[in-house]
Amino acid sequence: MSSSHSSVVNGGISFWYADDGLPAVREPLPGDATADVAVIGGGYTGLWTAYYLKKAAPFLRITVLEQKFCGYGASGRNGGWLYNGIAGRDRYAKLHGRDAAVRLQKAMNDTVAEVIAVAEAEGIDADIHRGGVLEVATTPAQLARLKAFHEHELSYGEKDRELYGARETAERIRVADAVGSTWTPHGARLHPVKLVKGLAAAVEALGVTIHESTPVTEIRPQHAVTPYGTVRAPYILRCTEGFTASLKGQRRTWLPMNSSMIATEPLTEAQWASIGWDGRETLGDMAHAYMYAQRTADGRVALGGRGIPYRFGSRTDNDGRTQAATVEALHEILTRFFPALAGVRVTHAWSGVLGVPRDWCATVTLDSSTGLGWAGGYVGSGVATTNLAARTLRDLVQQDSGQGGRTELTDLPWVNHKVRKWEPEPFRWLGVHGMYATYRTADRRERLRPGTESSRLAKAADRVAGRH
Repeated sequence: MSSSHSSVVNGGISFWYADDGLPAVREPLPGDATADVAVIGGGYTGLWTAYYLKKAAPFLRITVLEQKFCGYGASGRNGGWLYNGIAGRDRYAKLHGRDAAVRLQKAMNDTVAEVIAVAEAEGIDADIHRGGVLEVATTPAQLARLKAFHEHELSYGEKDRELYGARETAERIRVADAVGSTWTPHGARLHPVKLVKGLAAAVEALGVTIHESTPVTEIRPQHAVTPYGTVRAPYILRCTEGFTASLKGQRRTWLPMNSSMIATEPLTEAQWASIGWDGRETLGDMAHAYMYAQRTADGRVALGGRGIPYRFGSRTDNDGRTQAATVEALHEILTRFFPALAGVRVTHAWSGVLGVPRDWCATVTLDSSTGLGWAGGYVGSGVATTNLAARTLRDLVQQDSGQGGRTELTDLPWVNHKVRKWEPEPFRWLGVHGMYATYRTADRRERLRPGTESSRLAKAADRVAGRH
């Protein structure tokens, strides 16, 4: 690692916790207990699910069990992209028809506004700025993909998306070599930890019981087993995303994919003037191994991408430490995008895991024969999708328990979708590492040999990954 990064705060869960402080940890489960609904996992999915269920049926006894503290996982480490992307939409169009996928996309568009509205109603100040999402292309091949992506999104009913050329892109943000961009209003920047802390407080205020430092080791019908006792409930809802593989019998359910981030020191006004970015859009690109970034409320650039994508045996990290080589790689992206920031210090680096199903499709499920439900597999698009998943779980539980009927949400195509398991080791490890090495090589080739054709390597990697 170069000396300019030697003072980086590496890990400590995330910059967002360094900025807002670690929460006081709630009490663990005191012993065996009963509830109407047990929610496993105190991240966005679990907290939103508890929130909407308790709002819909205040008499329900709901217990949330969290292994560390609420927001310890991806909910406290993500890029703060509240946007309308959902994993698996194209596959759902193939399986259930275009109209079903359009309904799913419309529900996601509406979800961005829903999260903002609830945050406002509950007095949660999460530094939300609704600037939309800007995705840029910096090579001819990326521009061809960008235009195809733009048309594809319009075909799912997104009427308000805009396509920009090089000059219009530069008026919004000065990314070096940007030749075009696409923008959607269905997106906002936020501070992930302020949202998850505020949500946990709102859930508790409604009368939901939250036990932290309480790892669930096994889930079976009507039982959530922990070292401190077992919670018995007719409904057990698994909301564990990238940590799912640590549960008994779930090792190959969802792969815990690693994503890493850096945050810079706050930029000066002159530095911001040189970049633009006045609209505070969330920023992404069209590379195969893509990046994602935001302009934080306190004037930093927080930027992420894939580092070491996966640990052997579906292991997860401790407290977000990330490799020096990953910090360097992300810093290289930062300075390639914004050469004027070459001398800017990186102050924080961290990693987290996200859940990846074998077919890269997010799902919501409730098995009425067992009372077991789950939601997740967001593949990195979880900040908004968790909210839609939670409202859907609420409707499924209400329908199953006779308190409600079918709704627009229970009829969405991702409900009760079946996914096969990941391959056993070492095939999982070899496959994922090979895939990302191939994507990085494809990106390098596209930069060095400009042409409008996407690298055939990337297409091959897509097929191996099961993304198409």
